[in-house]
Order: sequence, then C-alpha cells, then structure tokens
Amino acid sequence: MQVKSRHHLRSDAVSELEDALTDGLGVVPDGDAYERVEFEETDWEVVLIDGEPQVAYFDDEPFLTVRGANAYEPDRRVVTVDTGAISFVSDGADVMRPGITEATEDIEPDDLVVIAEETHGKMLAIGRARVNGEEMVGDEGKVVDSLHHVGDDLYEFAG
Repeated sequence: MQVKSRHHLRSDAVSELEDALTDGLGVVPDGDAYERVEFEETDWEVVLIDGEPQVAYFDDEPFLTVRGANAYEPDRRVVTVDTGAISFVSDGADVMRPGITEATEDIEPDDLVVIAEETHGKMLAIGRARVNGEEMVGDEGKVVDSLHHVGDDLYEFAG
C-alpha cells in the first residue's frame, strides 16, 4: 500500500480518538506519538500509535485494527468464534452463526465488532455486525461482515 500522506495528530484530535475508543470498546490507548496515515488507491486511513497501526477508520468511524485489538484487548463489541471458524475468519470470510460461541450484549446492528478466537482470546478480524449481540449465536446465517483480518494489506502495513 502506497502512503498518500501522513501527519501527526493535534492533542484535541488525540483526545477525541481516545474518547471514541474508550466509549465504544472500553480500551484506553496509550501512546506518545499519534500519526494519521492516508493511502493511495484505498479508503483506509490508519492511526499509528508509537509507530504501530493500531486504529483505522471504517466509514469515518475510528476503531481498533486487529493489531490494536490484540494490544488493548477490548471487553465490548466482541464476537467469539470456535476453533473451526478460525481459518475462515483469518482468511477474510464473513462470520456465520454456527461458528460463534458468544457475543457481548452491547452489540447493535451496524456496529463495528472485534472477532476473537475462543481458546487463546486472540483477535482475528474486525467486522460490521448485521444483528444484535443476543442474536449472534445460532444455527444458520451470516451475522458479521468482515472488513479487516489477520494477513490482509492493512494488517501487513508497517508504519
């Protein structure tokens, strides 16, 4: 991915970003340097925290990247999948009900969510919920659209 521009965030922009992540995910980012990066040929914008791509903007909404989710381990908006779903989710597949073991109750349709695996709690992907958290576990149907996953261009980007 070719970098189009990069600039350091002002303190008020850092505060807004931190507040959004704290309110939405229950995490408090901790860094000394916050730098926003825009790319050529993609709509992704990333915020590097101390040089690591830990936040991305999805439809103008700041949210943790997979790397950020693994660094800060959110306790809100989390969908947990079983071991059988790991390879599919890690390859960018949308999440289906049969692979989900649990989901936090704070999830609403269209919310951004973190997808974690049940055994070690590692974060695998970021997606957009189609249903409420209470409706995620079940026998059939797609419930989360994948937006970013382990191994994609955003995950591989090194500041």
